[in-house]
Amino acid sequence: MTLEKARELLAVQARMGGGYNRNGARLILAEVQQTQGQQAVDGLIREFDLETLFGFKPGTEFHRP
Repeated sequence: MTLEKARELLAVQARMGGGYNRNGARLILAEVQQTQGQQAVDGLIREFDLETLFGFKPGTEFHRP
Protein backbone atom coordinates (compact mmCIF):
# COMPACT_ATOMS: atom_id res chain seq x y z
CA MET A 1 0.00 0.00 0.00
CA THR A 2 1.28 3.44 -0.83
CA LEU A 3 1.57 6.09 1.85
CA GLU A 4 -0.83 8.30 -0.09
CA LYS A 5 -3.51 5.60 -0.10
CA ALA A 6 -2.88 4.90 3.60
CA ARG A 7 -3.33 8.60 4.38
CA GLU A 8 -6.61 8.65 2.47
CA LEU A 9 -7.93 5.59 4.33
CA LEU A 10 -6.69 6.72 7.74
CA ALA A 11 -8.31 10.13 7.29
CA VAL A 12 -11.69 8.39 7.05
CA GLN A 13 -10.99 6.18 10.07
CA ALA A 14 -9.81 9.13 12.17
CA ARG A 15 -12.75 11.30 11.17
CA MET A 16 -15.29 8.65 12.20
CA GLY A 17 -13.56 7.35 15.37
CA GLY A 18 -15.00 4.43 17.35
CA GLY A 19 -14.05 0.82 17.94
CA TYR A 20 -14.63 -0.49 14.42
CA ASN A 21 -12.61 2.34 12.98
CA ARG A 22 -9.82 1.61 15.47
CA ASN A 23 -9.61 -1.92 14.09
CA GLY A 24 -9.66 -0.60 10.53
CA ALA A 25 -6.83 1.80 11.32
CA ARG A 26 -4.86 -1.04 12.90
CA LEU A 27 -5.19 -3.11 9.70
CA ILE A 28 -4.11 -0.17 7.56
CA LEU A 29 -1.05 0.41 9.77
CA ALA A 30 -0.19 -3.30 9.62
CA GLU A 31 -0.20 -3.16 5.83
CA VAL A 32 1.93 -0.01 5.82
CA GLN A 33 4.37 -1.60 8.24
CA GLN A 34 4.79 -4.61 5.97
CA THR A 35 5.34 -2.56 2.82
CA GLN A 36 6.86 0.73 4.05
CA GLY A 37 8.39 -0.03 7.46
CA GLN A 38 8.10 1.15 11.04
CA GLN A 39 9.23 4.70 10.36
CA ALA A 40 6.30 5.22 7.97
CA VAL A 41 3.86 3.81 10.55
CA ASP A 42 5.22 6.10 13.26
CA GLY A 43 4.86 9.08 10.92
CA LEU A 44 1.22 8.25 10.22
CA ILE A 45 0.49 7.82 13.93
CA ARG A 46 1.86 11.31 14.57
CA GLU A 47 0.27 12.86 11.48
CA PHE A 48 -3.25 11.73 12.39
CA ASP A 49 -2.73 11.91 16.18
CA LEU A 50 -3.70 8.26 16.45
CA GLU A 51 -2.22 8.09 19.93
CA THR A 52 -4.97 10.37 21.20
CA LEU A 53 -7.72 8.92 19.00
CA PHE A 54 -7.04 5.19 19.30
CA GLY A 55 -4.16 4.81 21.76
CA PHE A 56 -1.60 3.76 19.11
CA LYS A 57 1.90 4.72 20.23
CA PRO A 58 4.86 5.28 17.90
CA GLY A 59 7.06 2.21 17.95
CA THR A 60 4.15 -0.22 18.21
CA GLU A 61 4.37 -3.12 15.78
CA PHE A 62 1.16 -3.96 13.95
CA HIS A 63 0.49 -7.37 12.43
CA ARG A 64 -2.18 -8.55 10.06
CA PRO A 65 -4.46 -11.30 11.38
